[in-house]
Amino acid sequence: MDLHYFSESPFQVQLCFGQVIENLERSSIDPGNPLAERHKSLLAEAAKVPELKNGITDPSQISDNLDLIHDIMADFFPKGLTLNEIKAVSMPYSGFIFNHTERFKNILNAAGDDFDINIRDFDDHQFYISSCCLILLQHYNVNLDFSRPLFYDIPTANGLIKHYRILYNGDFIEILPTEKAVTLTEDDIDLLRDNYDNLALWKEKFPARSWIVRGFAIMTLYDATVESAVSLLKEKLLGINTIDFRQSIYSIFQSIYRIPDIEIGFTVFNQEEGKFSPDTFGQQLPSFILFNTHKVDVRQILCDQSYERLIVKKAYFSISDTAEFYAQNPASPLAATFLSQGIHSFILAPIVKNDYLYGILEVVSVRPKELNAINANKLAVVMPFLTDTIERLAAELQNQVQAVIQEKFTAIHSSVYWKFNAEAQKLIHYRQLGEAYELKEIIFSEVHPLYGQIDIKGSSEARNASVQNDLKKQITTLLSLLDGIETRTKQTGIFQSEKRKLSNYLTDLTISLKASTEQYVNSYVENCIHLLIKEIADPDCTAEIDKYLKETSKETGDFHASRRRYETTISIINDKMARIIDHGQEQAQTIFPHYYERFKTDGIEHNLYIGPSISPGQPFDTAKLSELRLWQLATLCEMEIAHAALKMTLPYPLDVTTLVLVYHSTIDIHFRLDEKRFDVHGSYNARYEIVKKRIDKAFVRGTDERITQPGKIAIVYSSPAIEEEYMGYIQILQKRGLLSNLVEKLEVEDLQGVSGLKVLRASLYRS
Repeated sequence: MDLHYFSESPFQVQLCFGQVIENLERSSIDPGNPLAERHKSLLAEAAKVPELKNGITDPSQISDNLDLIHDIMADFFPKGLTLNEIKAVSMPYSGFIFNHTERFKNILNAAGDDFDINIRDFDDHQFYISSCCLILLQHYNVNLDFSRPLFYDIPTANGLIKHYRILYNGDFIEILPTEKAVTLTEDDIDLLRDNYDNLALWKEKFPARSWIVRGFAIMTLYDATVESAVSLLKEKLLGINTIDFRQSIYSIFQSIYRIPDIEIGFTVFNQEEGKFSPDTFGQQLPSFILFNTHKVDVRQILCDQSYERLIVKKAYFSISDTAEFYAQNPASPLAATFLSQGIHSFILAPIVKNDYLYGILEVVSVRPKELNAINANKLAVVMPFLTDTIERLAAELQNQVQAVIQEKFTAIHSSVYWKFNAEAQKLIHYRQLGEAYELKEIIFSEVHPLYGQIDIKGSSEARNASVQNDLKKQITTLLSLLDGIETRTKQTGIFQSEKRKLSNYLTDLTISLKASTEQYVNSYVENCIHLLIKEIADPDCTAEIDKYLKETSKETGDFHASRRRYETTISIINDKMARIIDHGQEQAQTIFPHYYERFKTDGIEHNLYIGPSISPGQPFDTAKLSELRLWQLATLCEMEIAHAALKMTLPYPLDVTTLVLVYHSTIDIHFRLDEKRFDVHGSYNARYEIVKKRIDKAFVRGTDERITQPGKIAIVYSSPAIEEEYMGYIQILQKRGLLSNLVEKLEVEDLQGVSGLKVLRASLYRS
């Protein structure tokens, strides 16, 4: 009897209830079973239809005995749940279904008499290989895990399509070989793993009707119209830049593949350049294809086979055993890269929309045989959502690129954009007329400059100390290594000249660090010593040499640890200070639109230019200037206080000093097209720039004390009116609890070309 609605099957189906009947026989003679008599009665009825136990040969034997079958299966179909469960008896992947629960019957009745129940997107190819996978699991104990979700799409009475997930309980199924069955070797099974598409191969290894499937299966459905896993994936894809995105994606794919430590990667494909690059959509997923490289031509990483599948055909490429594949394809850089990361099976899936290849999804496992051409098909349920998301992110990325170009490279602040826009429109207008037009110089006249800086005190000394520490540690280790090599190779004195020179460098570093010392030491070590030790072939020395060379890495090596701590310190301070003033700018622009720019060096510098020429559409008066001057002073106090809280958490607990330059008059500024930035305009205004460049290193008149000191705000000015104005601001900030009552009035030493400057030095309030 053929219960399949597919043209071919590796199975002969013998539907029977032998195991259930045998259970009834045992329970009928159990003296403690209160249902023993009931079971004896059922067995008497079943004995009249021996096919129920031995194998049904005709469908009529089911239809004529539905009530008896229902009673025999009563323990599996509780009467109290018949309106709740969606359940029936069947064979896996079979269209022959009977003994439905009442809820299942109601669902089918609502669908109409002309409805034909079929598994969604499940064709002869999938059926045949799924059946073979059952044989491999039960007979050979090989789990290829082809169990991708199966669904019935069933319409309701009002025409709504509902989707039901299908689950099979095969506990009562036996799979037995016939004389036609082919005995498989381990090589046969490995061949099948990587050849899902080769149906002829599967039919060769599992000929039609060469196996017997005996017994029955219980099929259970549940309403999965909105599949929970896919819904979760869609939700996470919308929040791709959230902190937990990577772990969430890992968890979802681990659930899909039932592999607890599976990892997911993504590599961007630049179609114009023909190159792979890391994930640029948030850098949430790693690139296993690239590993430690940044950008590479696809031909340099893909072998011919993977290039054909991924780039040309835009189809899945999977390898179930990377080591075996590499042994057969020793020239494959892809296999070598994956093996170096401990990846022993993988699936690469192209992300394609409208024939445009955005990148490659990477599913990888540390164990061979876990990922293969068969379970690669499980990606079909998630790929549409991934594809739509990557397309959306690519569009967003392009918008961000344009914004970065506008923000970072053209240096056109929003407050002055209007003037550039007007000039650009003039240029376009004349071009459309076919006439020449020379861009006019962008000038803003009579603007009030506000300059301030937070300088990291002692940054040069800290850097020199970090360089000294690193180089002394490296040279000391290197001297010990050279001694060890001489001892192990029994060639005493072969590095005598080199060790003498290194010892001299070590002595120099102990005394002080000259400007050129770091360059000289690095050049000598890299171009001389490293070349010598890399030529040492003695196996007794190799481990120590490799250990030393590993520590020379700028990113991770111990010989750059102090410099990395220094750079981290500078970066943390600058980033914190920049965030505060950038955030404060949102409020400052509401006072009066003004030009703002800041720079990161060993600290943060900023320039503000305020005046009616920058925002001619708004009335300007000195009250607006006063508000902005107070805002600047308050913001610098907040930055100093924030640093004080941050200081003890830094790798190097460096102090900062704060300076404000109050210029007595307005200046003109213009946009320099050659440097794409604003600068003072005219020789008269150049004095302002001279003062800015020289003031931060100035001393208090008659002393060797710098005007800038940690914990104090230095306000440099030249007129009594400015002093009075800023004393008023200081009093306001004292009331706010930002400044203490300690205020010093000092004179600044004469600078080259600059004299008559004074400084108010206000101490910060320390709680």
